[in-house]
Amino acid sequence: MNYNSSKTTLPASRDPLTDMLRGLRLDGVDYGRCVLGEPWAVSFPAQKAARFHFIGRQGCWLFSPAREWIELSVGDALLIPRGDEHVLASAPGVPPVPIGRYTIEPVCENIYDVTNGCGGRKTLLFCGSMHFNLDGSHPLLDMMPDLMQAHKLMANAPGIQHLLDAMAGEVTMDRVGSGGILARLADVLAATIIRSWVENGCGDATGWIAAVRNPDVGKVLAAIHLQPDRDWTVEALAKMMGASRSAFAQRFATVVGETPAKYVLRVRMHQARQWLARDGMRVSVAAAKLGYDSEASFSRAFKRVMGVAPSHLRNTADGEDRPSA
Repeated sequence: MNYNSSKTTLPASRDPLTDMLRGLRLDGVDYGRCVLGEPWAVSFPAQKAARFHFIGRQGCWLFSPAREWIELSVGDALLIPRGDEHVLASAPGVPPVPIGRYTIEPVCENIYDVTNGCGGRKTLLFCGSMHFNLDGSHPLLDMMPDLMQAHKLMANAPGIQHLLDAMAGEVTMDRVGSGGILARLADVLAATIIRSWVENGCGDATGWIAAVRNPDVGKVLAAIHLQPDRDWTVEALAKMMGASRSAFAQRFATVVGETPAKYVLRVRMHQARQWLARDGMRVSVAAAKLGYDSEASFSRAFKRVMGVAPSHLRNTADGEDRPSA
């Protein structure tokens, strides 16, 4: 996303959601190549970053965020987009051990070897933590399911199988540079899983997704989300939709459920929260990027929408620990 794009002309698209997805990106934070001898069970605590898992050798079980056991096979890949707590295990019922208590050795930047020292049959996993470049409360992220599995989306996304095959080839061979290649493949595969989920209807066609796909309002929502730092006026948005100011405002409120001004403000403050909490941006810089005349006026608007002062999020970001693979 180009934060200095207020003068950019957005390309026309038949599907506004496609425009929004062009800006969606996942950045791997930490990855672990896990070689675990049976019996084993790894608990992954809840975190803000998404979790990604690929089963490279010997199937295992997932105790999902929905608190049910799901059997996983070799070649399976799954994404837990909101980083909910879950467990991977050689079998249901094995007492779980937190990931931080396993032997973790750095291989290269952001990539680690994880082992448990048990001599039983070995399972090979590739696990990672990923950050979205969107705020965690973005409607697209908020409506994602707790768990997304690659094999459930493969029928309409043949490219997923090629990525799975490539990951399988790398994870089972301890070759020079394989960790870095796996990390990049994981980033692409996770994004492909999300794209396939969206293209298959996002699980339903109601709520925010229906609003984005509305022929009148969708392109307006896409523009707001793609350029949250732009000084959007009701007049400018109405012109984009090709309607009068009053007709646009009424249509927008009917489809989206709130006024254009309120929606724009909320999107802008969520973007500011991402800059402050994840990127560690100074409050004064965030205020300037969003066009506020003073830090004080920005802080008042931020607290009104988010419920906390922006300085609180900045302080939290400074003391936050990075998630582990």
